[in-house]
Amino acid sequence: MDPTRCSWLPTHLELYRHYHDTEWAVPSFGRRYLFEMICLEGAQAGLSWWTVLQKREHYRQVFHQFEPESVAAMTNPELEALVSDAGIIRHRGKIFAVRQNAKAWLELESRKGDAVQWMWSFVNGKPKVNHWKTISDFPSKTLDSEALSQALRKAGFNFVGPTTIYAFMQGVGMVNDHTADCICRGI
Repeated sequence: MDPTRCSWLPTHLELYRHYHDTEWAVPSFGRRYLFEMICLEGAQAGLSWWTVLQKREHYRQVFHQFEPESVAAMTNPELEALVSDAGIIRHRGKIFAVRQNAKAWLELESRKGDAVQWMWSFVNGKPKVNHWKTISDFPSKTLDSEALSQALRKAGFNFVGPTTIYAFMQGVGMVNDHTADCICRGI
């Protein structure tokens, strides 16, 4: 019998289960990883995370492993070509937002120094651990996600609304929302 995991997880999908067990809500401080997750959460807006997760490796290929400097240097023709690439979500606005977010990231670093530390400052540098019993207890956004969202938009980022940013915060471990009965609760 499989151990208990968060009820939102379709456990029959190995890729999803692996993401949940090894990545979701694990505190992450990697520059490239946080940039990747902001972009992927933006791509997910209005869709399911499963859709993005299946396309993630291709996203990494076409967006230079999410190295902000390389992504910021992408040309309009390169981005236009991606609009017809079925390996990613073919939404022109979301595709061009990746480059815009890279430029905003680099600008943020030039003004604030460490962008990762700056983002983590919205949760005082350590994960917020919630004590939800079921998925219905999860909020779609919080005061922290609203504050970070507003600051990111002010810094020039796109597709970073408070709900998207709450999902980002969950994904990178700024928030631990594993349900009380989940085997990953203690990570």
